Amino acid sequence: MNKNVNEHFRKVDPILYAVIEKVGVFGPKVSDDHFSELCEIIINQQLSDKAAATIFGRFRKLFPQEKITPQALLKLAAEKIRSCGTSNAKVSFLKDLAAKVLPEELRLDQLNKLSDDLIIKKLTKVKGIGPWSAEMFLMFSLGRDDVFSHGDLGLRNAIKKLYKFKKEPTKKQIEKIVEKWKPYRTYACRILWKSLEIK
Repeated sequence: MNKNVNEHFRKVDPILYAVIEKVGVFGPKVSDDHFSELCEIIINQQLSDKAAATIFGRFRKLFPQEKITPQALLKLAAEKIRSCGTSNAKVSFLKDLAAKVLPEELRLDQLNKLSDDLIIKKLTKVKGIGPWSAEMFLMFSLGRDDVFSHGDLGLRNAIKKLYKFKKEPTKKQIEKIVEKWKPYRTYACRILWKSLEIK
């Protein structure tokens, strides 16, 4: 797969391909524990990677054998979740997720059978899960190859830097660049994030 991806970017986007030559190609990730992943995505919102990892680590320790389940989450006192360093709003989002998963209003085990758009539609019915969170879930839990997140500041910053925009590029300008990357937009996102680490 990486060979096809490499070849695709070499043909369609020399700027991105130059970054690949420095950092390599990174594909989407797949996870089986969708509930835990969604909890992590909610906790990670608007936090640095380091702060998010610390808070999520503490959150995981609240569960027996560190196994995060909707049943156990609903039983946890809000104050206990707050003590991990997460906000009141995120506690209510986590509880809402568990409350929708438990009665199978949201069937996480069935999501992979659906299209990206339908998954986003279903996930954004949960309080606190917007398009960005749903897109991260598509990339990092379901392993979808062709997802781009316009709401991600890191991606916008990377595009601004690599494609030499003097000011924040518009959605239309970004779309024009991103369109070339199909059907491997998730790979492009991971390359863009990596590019921010290059001095």
